[in-house]
Amino acid sequence: MSNKFIGKNGEDIACEYLQKLGYKIIDRNVHFSRYCELDIIALDKSGVLAAVEVKTRKTDICGNPLEAITQKKYKNIKLGLYNYLKEHPEYKKFRIDAISIILTPALSINHIKNI
Repeated sequence: MSNKFIGKNGEDIACEYLQKLGYKIIDRNVHFSRYCELDIIALDKSGVLAAVEVKTRKTDICGNPLEAITQKKYKNIKLGLYNYLKEHPEYKKFRIDAISIILTPALSINHIKNI
């Protein structure tokens, strides 16, 4: 499996997970620059906009996928969210979430709100 396939698979799993929790998926893979992409934009049940960063790994042998969200990556996500909000000023409440997905040996999903 290629990394792109694993990443897309993880984002699909994350979308299904969020929808089961009552989130409405608004957009996916929104690019603002070469370094700035928002994986999932969703509204939670209370109307808060969540920019969700998804990190997927086949196994946890190399550590938790969330460890890949460095300060630089977080800064780029935040920049992307601010750009998104400029284009969509109707959203007043917002946050950044992270979801880690480990595919094997059993599917594991960890959702952290407001990182």
